[in-house]
Amino acid sequence: MTHIALFSSGNGTNAENIANYFNKNSEIEVAVIVSNNQNAFVHQRAKALGIPSCTFSKNDIIEGTKLLKLLSDYNIDYIILAGFLLKIPDILLKSFPNKIINIHPALLPKYGGKGMYGDNVHKKVVEMGDKQSGITIHYVNEKYDEGEIIFQESCNVSPNDTYNDVAQKVHKLEYAHFPRIIEKVILGKK
Repeated sequence: MTHIALFSSGNGTNAENIANYFNKNSEIEVAVIVSNNQNAFVHQRAKALGIPSCTFSKNDIIEGTKLLKLLSDYNIDYIILAGFLLKIPDILLKSFPNKIINIHPALLPKYGGKGMYGDNVHKKVVEMGDKQSGITIHYVNEKYDEGEIIFQESCNVSPNDTYNDVAQKVHKLEYAHFPRIIEKVILGKK
């Protein structure tokens, strides 16, 4: 059994989607959900799903010792970032080489980097008049959104689309592809 930890900073819809996808999977289990925000709704989603969740301060995440202990206690093999807004510290990158996966709401390398997440990305896509947006699933390295790309999928953006319209299209892609690609990566590495 491969154990994954989901990291989420907010609402947790992607985390919930991933947890539901692996709910009855005999090879992959969501063992714990980690957040940097004690008030994040992802904790309520975790409780409803029967998955333990915990909060670590930004300093605890950067320092890494307590977080690594928790990940060890749950026998975590992979970390999945599902709306996690903090940069992953070197101590985690070294402990989980090519085993930390992120989803980004744009077609990298466009609109990546610090501060480029969620609606910030969708607003930029509309502002720049892009005809396409999409998702990028990638390994995490020491730089924001610059890890090796695993998968990309695009959606069309019409001239009349608002950033909310773009967000809805991108969310559909996230829900359809992220769990499946996680499964493919993990099972392909066994």
